Amino acid sequence: MIDFHCHILPGIDDGSRNVEMSLAMISAQARQGIDTIVATSHFYATQRSPERFLFRRQEAYDKLLSVLPPDSPTILLGAEVLYFPGISHMEALPKLCIEGTDILLLEMPFEPWQDYYIREVRELAHSREFTLMLAHIERYYYDQPVSVWDDFLDLGILMQSNAEFFLPFRTKRKALKLLKEGRIHLLGTDCHNTESRAPRMDEAVNVIRKHLGQTVLDEIDDLGYDLLSEAGI
Repeated sequence: MIDFHCHILPGIDDGSRNVEMSLAMISAQARQGIDTIVATSHFYATQRSPERFLFRRQEAYDKLLSVLPPDSPTILLGAEVLYFPGISHMEALPKLCIEGTDILLLEMPFEPWQDYYIREVRELAHSREFTLMLAHIERYYYDQPVSVWDDFLDLGILMQSNAEFFLPFRTKRKALKLLKEGRIHLLGTDCHNTESRAPRMDEAVNVIRKHLGQTVLDEIDDLGYDLLSEAGI
């Protein structure tokens, strides 16, 4: 299984604090059946230039790689890019895609979206330069009209959900409904540490298998590996 969204690189954002925590998180992901991890450190255009972000990300990755056990999951570098007005015109945006692919993990604002937000996401999707994947859609899905999501799905925009959406009683039914309706395509742990935001992919997988069957999980895996095939996964 692929973890499309997590914060395992040490000391670069509000995720893993150090190499030791990164290794513990990766070990937990491996035990949960994850064999490919996309390391999606936060990118905020208002705080750091793309060049500075890429430099710091590589530093963090090199530090982790130097101590990573050889049987660890494959790690691909990416970014969780927070939307900002004008994002569609940022020349360096392709460099923030998941390595070896054109997939851009885009985090949208946690509020009802302004019309120009939606227009700009459409513009990015229409450009065909990117395969857009919206991060943890459960955090803003219910703030937008269903028509917005129908339009995004028609444009081929992928929807990523966090594993934890499937776990609490108050959200589990919503998560399963969206997955069954094809409104969730891919999963991520969005893990930040080994305590309050530890990886819980195995628990989500068990819930999905129990209620929707193994076939749904196989479809998630097949799509994920197909998307990452150009990256050699």
